[in-house]
Amino acid sequence: MNKLKVLSVLICGGISTSSLAINPQVDPENPNGYVVSRVELNASRDAKTADPMYAIWAKALETSSNAVVEAIYPNLPTNPDNVKRAERIFPEAEWDFLTKMAAPEYTYTRFLRAIGKFPAFCGDYIDVAKDADAICKKSIVTAFAHFAQETGGHISKDNISDNPQQLEEWQQALVHVREMSWSEGDAGYTVGCNEQNWQTSRWPCVAGKGYFGRGAKQLSYHFNYGAFSEVMFDGDASVLLNNPGLVADSWLNMASAIWFFLTPQAPKPAMLHVIDRTWVPSQRETNAGIGYGFGTTINVINGGIECGAQNETKGQPVNRIRYWEGLSAYYNIDIQSDELNTCYQQTPFGSINLEGATDVLYTNWEGDWTYYADRPEGQSFECKLVAYQTAYSALVPGDYEKCVTNFHNSHAGWPQIRVVDQLDTPVVEPPVDGVAAWVDSKVYLRGDQVSYQTGIYEAKWYSQGNIPGAGDPWKVIKAPTVTP
Repeated sequence: MNKLKVLSVLICGGISTSSLAINPQVDPENPNGYVVSRVELNASRDAKTADPMYAIWAKALETSSNAVVEAIYPNLPTNPDNVKRAERIFPEAEWDFLTKMAAPEYTYTRFLRAIGKFPAFCGDYIDVAKDADAICKKSIVTAFAHFAQETGGHISKDNISDNPQQLEEWQQALVHVREMSWSEGDAGYTVGCNEQNWQTSRWPCVAGKGYFGRGAKQLSYHFNYGAFSEVMFDGDASVLLNNPGLVADSWLNMASAIWFFLTPQAPKPAMLHVIDRTWVPSQRETNAGIGYGFGTTINVINGGIECGAQNETKGQPVNRIRYWEGLSAYYNIDIQSDELNTCYQQTPFGSINLEGATDVLYTNWEGDWTYYADRPEGQSFECKLVAYQTAYSALVPGDYEKCVTNFHNSHAGWPQIRVVDQLDTPVVEPPVDGVAAWVDSKVYLRGDQVSYQTGIYEAKWYSQGNIPGAGDPWKVIKAPTVTP
């Protein structure tokens, strides 16, 4: 099996010189701001996300249009290829077998539509060593093991009065479409809605709406509803912030779970990439006991509460493991020798110390506070990758530019930035005695020499936009030729 080596992304501070060409120019429309080339910004972004895993993560989160999704029905020849694979591997009879207690809002059609929204789920692989059918089957069974814990009936097979069909507990998934004790119209789960932070700025709560758990994954809190809405509705967070009940009453009740299954939350990998082994544990993760197997998917979902030695006998992880073992045995899932069902031997992802790690990739952008001596006002005009959540994802198209402009435009003392497709090319005079001509938008440091109108000048300190020959900060090295 071919494995992609996860390379390092170093988070640095202090003073830096430019590693890439970022050449801000004074904004002709705003004397207090600068214009930056979109080409240069994109080159900066691409250099920081050059590791192949970034492309794999982004590919996994690609979506089909809702028009295509809502045309999906069982056994249609027009269904997308990944849906056809899911139907073949997990036909409606198997759905019925595992959902005999399920709420009526969960249907096989909605399950297929959720899969159809994300072509990477049950999708193909370029790597021929990967068995796409086996990965699809294992993904569905893994998802149902977690459904059985998150939304299951949890009724003993021997409790005939409440379980007259004597169903196994792993057959009791998707009983709850809404979190118990909550109903539509209840304005709950509003913790943080009135705080001034990046989450409420990007995904503001709507008065009177409740963001309690809904759907197969029990999506909760306004920031998760907003982020999921952006994926489902072409970047529009307001749809689900205004109508959170759609996550219970439409095919989004299954799509929310598939979305979570495919989304990495650094340093957590996507569950799909644990299963298909696209993800390779870093040394820090290996040292923390984290490798392949169902146990790692528990760590991804709820490691802070369910993983670690103190949780070995705790109800939630014990249930998940029982459900996984029952389902994987029934469906003859191939479990490799290096896979563990448990996570009590693992440190939760959120408790791993990543300080100084050189083999971990991060998925969020933050303003780069590094001082750049050769850029205007010492500012970076860039963003950097960080190991915590921010409003800007490295996997979302356009978020890098938003990070750069929003950070610089919103922080006191930082210059305002406007991104343009093409910078105006300044008129540059020929060099004098081999010394390049002065450019008004360029930053010059102490000792830098320029030519201007046949003279040569040397900067005594930082300079940008100061005309040589007009006094400080320039000293004359060679006087300009005086024309009689």
